[in-house]
Amino acid sequence: MIDTHVHFWNFDPVRDSWINEDMKVIRQDFHPENLSGAYQDLQITGCIAVQASQSEEENHFLLSLAEKNEIIKGIVGWVNLLDPNLGDRLNYWSNFKTIKGWRHILQAENSAFILDSNFIEGIKLLKEYSYTYDLLCYHNQLPDIIKMVDQLPDQPFVLDHCGKPDVKNQDLKAWAENIKILASNSNVSCKVSGLLAEADWKNWTEKEIFNCFDVVFEHFGVKRIMYGSDWPVMLISRPYEDWFNLVHQYIAQFSPEERQLFFSDNAKAFYGV
Repeated sequence: MIDTHVHFWNFDPVRDSWINEDMKVIRQDFHPENLSGAYQDLQITGCIAVQASQSEEENHFLLSLAEKNEIIKGIVGWVNLLDPNLGDRLNYWSNFKTIKGWRHILQAENSAFILDSNFIEGIKLLKEYSYTYDLLCYHNQLPDIIKMVDQLPDQPFVLDHCGKPDVKNQDLKAWAENIKILASNSNVSCKVSGLLAEADWKNWTEKEIFNCFDVVFEHFGVKRIMYGSDWPVMLISRPYEDWFNLVHQYIAQFSPEERQLFFSDNAKAFYGV
């Protein structure tokens, strides 16, 4: 089994200022050894390490961890897609085969950034290097994401955290409509991850989470959906095992072959691991 979405960091209160006092459980360092026990217990054999900091130093940090930890099967790093010398940067990073794709924290950006023609041209260049692209956005940004993706039909995308629906208030109608539109693009996949952070951290219900699962499984289907945890961010709500068991419970309705796709094969095919 592959966990397609984990983060590692050496906590820095300035750089990581998004981790506020309400999240104090994750105001510390997180490395692969902090995850190994849970992975052994649950028979998870590998993960994709995803950037949390928007710097090329982050790529070197994750590469250094991957060299020492076989559990890291691939890396989603960060590169400045607006860099006039982007081709040179991608040439450089293509020497590091553990880097499978890239991400920018689009949830912090506005429409003008997401739909900037230079940004879109930057993503277009990724295809030449067989790189994937992770889409991180809030549910109310999905219309812009759809407009962007429509211009890039050949680029493999994956939507992080199901597009961050409003799990807490269960205001899901517009999100579900946009998921349907986005999923009509066959080059877009979806990670079942990160929903605990969008819920009432301590008081969410199984039904609230499963309502979101229903939408993404209906529209993406089991061949374009993959398991992720968003560890350690999810620890603001529950231990790792609780999230895994919740997902496992939902997935029980599918065939063994479909579960294999969800927990392993889709991730291996998408990220090339």
